[in-house]
Amino acid sequence: MTDKYAVFGNPIGQSKSPMIHTEFAKQAQQNMSYSAVLAPVEGFETSIKSFFASGGRGANVTAPFKEQAFALCDELSELAQLAGAVNTLVRLEDGKLRGDNTDGLGLVADIERQLTSLTNKRVLLVGAGGAARGCILPLLQAGVAQLDITNRTHDKALQLAQLFSRYGNIKALTLTELAAGYDVIINSSSAGLTGKLISLPSTIITSSTYCYDMSYGREVSLFNQWAQSLGARQCCDGLGMLVGQAAQSFYLWRNVRPDAAKVMQQLRSELGS
Repeated sequence: MTDKYAVFGNPIGQSKSPMIHTEFAKQAQQNMSYSAVLAPVEGFETSIKSFFASGGRGANVTAPFKEQAFALCDELSELAQLAGAVNTLVRLEDGKLRGDNTDGLGLVADIERQLTSLTNKRVLLVGAGGAARGCILPLLQAGVAQLDITNRTHDKALQLAQLFSRYGNIKALTLTELAAGYDVIINSSSAGLTGKLISLPSTIITSSTYCYDMSYGREVSLFNQWAQSLGARQCCDGLGMLVGQAAQSFYLWRNVRPDAAKVMQQLRSELGS
């Protein structure tokens, strides 16, 4: 019998998840199907419950439903609890739903695969929304020496720094307080997608700074263009984070670790970059 999995979102047509998980299943010789479900904005709970009632084994959840998925879970991982959002649902043997958040693990895995080890690094996280919150604990657990958060609305950054203060060395800084020459800078802000970047000081980048933008596309992002113009050592987009979080979801469902690098090569060639 084929095990059923799906990704739920609205919109969902742009999702790469069906392609990624279909390739993972081929690699690992897993008998499973994976589809994309356009859930009504007001009908996510009904859609997800119907899916699991009809035999669904697990699901991914994307915008705008991650917080709703969090509220539906019977059990939550520590990562999901602290993220306040769920992107992976696992149906347990007793029928209960366990929620997890694999975004941060996907980010850390991709940075360490493509750029540098995070151990003892001074890291700046730009943005304080849901994308940032989901990645803070994995960054701290990766052994960073210092994690600074900056955001247009400073109060949001302060709230995150307080929430995660017991997990590592983390501070919220205003744009004028930022240190010079970070080892790694991660952009989680969606501002660049609207054509306007946060006004970051150029002093945060040196020739040894690695930069990572969580967004991805055919073109180099505005943030990475800016970082390259200042002589950053290397820049990456978030395509590998997408594949990395999917690989972690796949592992939670099937207890098999797929080859993320191979699938990323396929996606990169599809994007034509």
